[in-house]
Amino acid sequence: MVKEIERAGIPVVHMCTVVPISLTVGANRIVPTVAIPHPLGNPALTPAEEKSLRRSLVERALNALSTPVEGQQVFDK
Repeated sequence: MVKEIERAGIPVVHMCTVVPISLTVGANRIVPTVAIPHPLGNPALTPAEEKSLRRSLVERALNALSTPVEGQQVFDK
């Protein structure tokens, strides 16, 4: 699905826990997340730490959206 949305001219960020699957399906902008049961959080963290974690993931995704890419790119930092 991400390839079709990109083909329509809309940039897409695929946030995922298993990067090789995203690479296989052809996602261009990939942001690795935390873990399969909790992709955008970590229940072991305090609320403040979890908010910081989530904010950093969203900021990474927004950065990926605004970055022109040729082919696939993993935004892991």
